[in-house]
Amino acid sequence: MSATGSGVERIETEEKVAAARADGAGERAHDWGTSVDLVRRVAHIVDDKQGTDIVAVDVRELVSYTDVLLIATARNERLARAIVEDVRLALKHERGLLPSRTEGEADASWILVDYLDCVLHVFQPESRERYRLEQLWGEAPRVELELRESG
Repeated sequence: MSATGSGVERIETEEKVAAARADGAGERAHDWGTSVDLVRRVAHIVDDKQGTDIVAVDVRELVSYTDVLLIATARNERLARAIVEDVRLALKHERGLLPSRTEGEADASWILVDYLDCVLHVFQPESRERYRLEQLWGEAPRVELELRESG
């Protein structure tokens, strides 16, 4: 993933996801209610595992490869990996869902987990500041996550 600070990161991510979809990596439900339910469940798992600054961005009107980007921060590599593992296990057990792909686990500064309708981005603080996905997708509305108030 590039660190140029421009829209290049968004284009690279869009191209990678589109390529994975073209390879038959899975089918999207195309049901907004299902997408919101999924993103809220993932957000609760991330929140329970001490992920912070959790934001869901509704990108349905902007891209064709997903409905929602869920962005969260983990304070270190170990927590980033633990969050991703908890999400994987919970969704597999509860819904029979497996991610179509995962990227970035080696260094864990930015881990992307693609569930087709929802793409989870778990960042360490420095990477989140560098890539600023919320600003890249600033024109997109946010999804209310209904998380508990955290201090």
